[in-house]
Amino acid sequence: MGWINARRRRPAAGYAALLLGLVFVGLLYGVLTRTGGGAQAEPTSASQDIAQGQALFEATCSSCHGLDAQGTSQAPSLIGAGAAAVDFQMSTGRMPAKEVGAENGRGPVKFTQQQIYDIADYVASLGGGPPIPDAQQVSTAGADTALGTQLFMANCAQCHGFSGDGGALTYGKYAPALTQATPTQIYEAMLTGSEAMPVFSDGAIGPQAKRDIIAFITKTRTEPNPGGLSLGRIGPVTEGLVIFLGGMGFLVLIAMWITAKRREPWDVAQEENARAAQTSVTSGTEH
Repeated sequence: MGWINARRRRPAAGYAALLLGLVFVGLLYGVLTRTGGGAQAEPTSASQDIAQGQALFEATCSSCHGLDAQGTSQAPSLIGAGAAAVDFQMSTGRMPAKEVGAENGRGPVKFTQQQIYDIADYVASLGGGPPIPDAQQVSTAGADTALGTQLFMANCAQCHGFSGDGGALTYGKYAPALTQATPTQIYEAMLTGSEAMPVFSDGAIGPQAKRDIIAFITKTRTEPNPGGLSLGRIGPVTEGLVIFLGGMGFLVLIAMWITAKRREPWDVAQEENARAAQTSVTSGTEH
């Protein structure tokens, strides 16, 4: 025991003990972190999606938006646009656009939903932006349709019409019909401000209010028309105007028919006698 204490007092013994301790810790760390053969870890699914999205973007979108989505003279920058904007534009067939115009209308979808998600992930990785809403955010379960009606009339009906059938705007633009839009697309349009539409952020119209609006839009598609003709579903003012104009037109036609001059046989005889007398007077004057 004494010889051990004597060796411990030597400086070299301390260094040797420290070295042995480091070697032991290194071996222990190697055993705990061994990955069974030392193979490299596979890239995450998110990284794969972004890489695939970048390849698709460069092949189909970069000609207008630029290789780095920085925008060009033909198309705006997508940095900060967010995944929701990409999903809306591509899931409705508005992008990729055939030509540059005042408005890009709905068209056939050219990509699978997974490809759209990949491109959306890539664009989101460049600068964030609104994400794609999940199923719970766009669910109409428990939504207040009556409140959604008021919100729609106050914020949307001026452009999209009272029943969501769309309408014309200025400079060749128009508000599209909402009859084919899915709840997710409606939410994304409000969140990102598609085309000429303003942005309705969650601060302007909250998530629950957005769900109420979606509930109203989807409900109007299945509501029956008790009168048989919806007349744009604008309300009793339009219906009354149609009845008034139609009724007045009918009365005018009836009045014209009643007051029209009917030629009786004795009227025809009198006209013939008058023409004969006129002819006789003219002949006598010539002689």
